[in-house]
Amino acid sequence: MEIKYKVWFEKDGKVIFGSGRRELLRAVDTYNSLHAAAKHLNMSYRAAWGRLRASEARLGMKLVEPHPSGRALHLTVEARALLKRFDELDREISDLVCKTAQEMVVMDKTEATPPSNK
Repeated sequence: MEIKYKVWFEKDGKVIFGSGRRELLRAVDTYNSLHAAAKHLNMSYRAAWGRLRASEARLGMKLVEPHPSGRALHLTVEARALLKRFDELDREISDLVCKTAQEMVVMDKTEATPPSNK
């Protein structure tokens, strides 16, 4: 048995942040470029830019900012904090789901075992 889940944040029914945006921010952090991040994730620059800007608008804060040289992007302190908290929440939920799945397997085995005739 498997338990499936997916976590994301919404505001007024619109996505603010989830695993896709987490991967986008991680790729921006790795490549220091939204264009390179989008290419790495096999998405268009326009889609990446749109998701990033939508999240920033809904959160009311910047997630990326230009490097002082003007040739690269880097994550803001707020973006790093959001990533950290999202990862913590995802890990906590994953641990709970895993524990619950293990308990369900044990329950299933207990119920499937016929009582002994002693």
